[in-house]
Amino acid sequence: MALFGLRKEKEEKKFAHLSNVNGGSIKVLGSGCKSCHALLEASKEAVRNMGLSTELEYVTDMEKVMEYGVMSMPALVVNEKVVSMGRVLKAAEVEKLLAERLTE
Repeated sequence: MALFGLRKEKEEKKFAHLSNVNGGSIKVLGSGCKSCHALLEASKEAVRNMGLSTELEYVTDMEKVMEYGVMSMPALVVNEKVVSMGRVLKAAEVEKLLAERLTE
């Protein structure tokens, strides 16, 4: 069981530089379907795992979705840039995208 604790500690250190990131925006665009909810849940888990205090918004208004030029859903938007569309990402994949995009 000691190894589990080390792994968790290592994960926490991995995103320590992002803990003070505020003001970055994260949005999940979708129509309310099962896939869209799955991406929303994975994104919530990623934000929680990374210890971010950033708000996560779920956008289902099709007019707003179309403003991003998204044609296939679900989509993930970080700092107003579409970083993924048409795929249900796992939490680890979302974490990687957030780590790359929130520091830009």
